[in-house]
Amino acid sequence: MPLTVKDMLEAANAAVERIDTAKAKELMAKGALLLDVRDAPELERSGRAVGSHHIPRGMLEFRADSSTQFHDPELQKDRVIILHCASGGRAALAGKLLKDMGYAEVYNLGGLADWKNGGGEVTEPVDSGM
Repeated sequence: MPLTVKDMLEAANAAVERIDTAKAKELMAKGALLLDVRDAPELERSGRAVGSHHIPRGMLEFRADSSTQFHDPELQKDRVIILHCASGGRAALAGKLLKDMGYAEVYNLGGLADWKNGGGEVTEPVDSGM
């Protein structure tokens, strides 16, 4: 039977622990990477979490694999990774993917609003001149 998005999200949410902003900040203080997997236009519209690193969800596999020319050195399998997107769905899927690729400790923060509502700082959106 083919997988549905619902099936994939259920599996991802079961595999990747959801944490709040306070726990994320605590882990970041110890060296964890806060990874924003939204697309670039979303960052331009909404700003980004202070201290976050950006890799769009569509490039994550390539950036996470150290054997590719696209590898991002911020991604290390022994480094704690905390993911967020706009609402948490892509972060959950990305977290499961990273775990499947051998990343040891991965968490889902949810969405940018979860970060902000928990007291996390956000940079201002890019002014489009309008």
